[in-house]
Amino acid sequence: MTTPEQPKRISYQPTPGLSYDPSEARYWDGAALEGEVRRAFEICHGCRMCFKYCDSFPRLFTLLDQKYDGDVHALGAGDVAHVMDACFQCKLCEVQCPYTPRDGHEFQLDFPALVHRYRGVHQRGKPRTLRQRVLNDPDGAARLARLSFGAANAANRSRPLRVLMEKTVGIHRDKKLPDFAAQPFDRWAEGQGYVKAEPGGEAVLFQTCFVQHNEPDIGKDALFVLRRCGVDVRVVKGLVCCGMPAWEHGDLEALRRQAHRDLELLMPYVERGAKVLVVNPTCSMMMRREWPHLLEGADRGRAERLAPAVMDVSEYLWSIRNEERFSTAFRSAPPGGKVAYHAPCHLRAQGVGFKGRDLLRKIPGVTVTATVMECCGHDGTFALTVEGFEPSQRIGRKAFDGMKAAEATTWATDCPLAALQFEQHAGKKPLHPLSLLARAYRDDGFGEGGEGGTR
Repeated sequence: MTTPEQPKRISYQPTPGLSYDPSEARYWDGAALEGEVRRAFEICHGCRMCFKYCDSFPRLFTLLDQKYDGDVHALGAGDVAHVMDACFQCKLCEVQCPYTPRDGHEFQLDFPALVHRYRGVHQRGKPRTLRQRVLNDPDGAARLARLSFGAANAANRSRPLRVLMEKTVGIHRDKKLPDFAAQPFDRWAEGQGYVKAEPGGEAVLFQTCFVQHNEPDIGKDALFVLRRCGVDVRVVKGLVCCGMPAWEHGDLEALRRQAHRDLELLMPYVERGAKVLVVNPTCSMMMRREWPHLLEGADRGRAERLAPAVMDVSEYLWSIRNEERFSTAFRSAPPGGKVAYHAPCHLRAQGVGFKGRDLLRKIPGVTVTATVMECCGHDGTFALTVEGFEPSQRIGRKAFDGMKAAEATTWATDCPLAALQFEQHAGKKPLHPLSLLARAYRDDGFGEGGEGGTR
């Protein structure tokens, strides 16, 4: 009598194919990747701590529980793709995982980095789709939009054109898209004297492509607050996207081109002792944590020197809060004084605390009634896509409900994309903490619409 053969046990220990460094040949080896994917799935199957984040883990657990009787070996290539495609790089599983390189654990498991590797290997050598070309290059899209003299903004609000965009580009017809500003942020900053001929200053603002092209007022508020607090801050013309949208889709070459451009412009300031203050947590995370191991050659060395100089802009302001120059001359406060704060996932991934929230408590009369830690579901370009729009709402529902339950007239978040998500699906647009501080420094900063914006 024969008994069914038991599946071979998969060790939790790293395989010879472990690599999170694209400069290593084994990173690109399909067989080596396969072994690491199976090992990661086996660890996650046995742990299940991350069941509540994106759909990757519920998909994996459902396959193993309902179809393959726990046998990770039985997962086919389509099953693996089904799991990997659901990851939108919120990084929360890495934040919570007890087995990571960051924690020095012997298992060396970094699931988001493994997904990046998977996408990089599977994208390598393939032509980019139209949607990838559009989403991977926010600066290029913005340049074209600006050439339309407002027609692009009108098109984004036209139902027939949005249906056409969905069918041709794959951007969901119902996704609220931000307007493109008529003037890029760095051109405004140049006119205001923030752009200097020679590198120098105490800090340089990395405004991010979103502020550069869509919401320059956030950058203006950041500069206003920094100057009010005595910070010698500069702006550099010509900075481009940090590369996260490209890397989301496995386009390492595009990320490296964009990072090279930014390093060329920022390093002269860093070499003179300036800090790089970043408005969006996604971009500061990329520059601190991703560039030093994703870039190659001389750029990798420069990225390693840049990383210690990178700070979230609220983090930097918090660091000087006890200095005499930090201004506490606030002249107004949000209506009712109650603020609900959303903690962006990529700020949590950096482990620097929620300094934007803490700064708001410096405003007399302000009470932060809630700190909402749930993911809003936007996560880079995920919420824009046909396949991501509906899941992004479902995943973000706990965050939406948490902010509403706080019963605060004003909402705040450090992430401008999260603000869009809340505006569309929760009915109120949070302000960046520095925008709230900028208003509080003015006599009537919280006039009509100053409570955080409602639809």
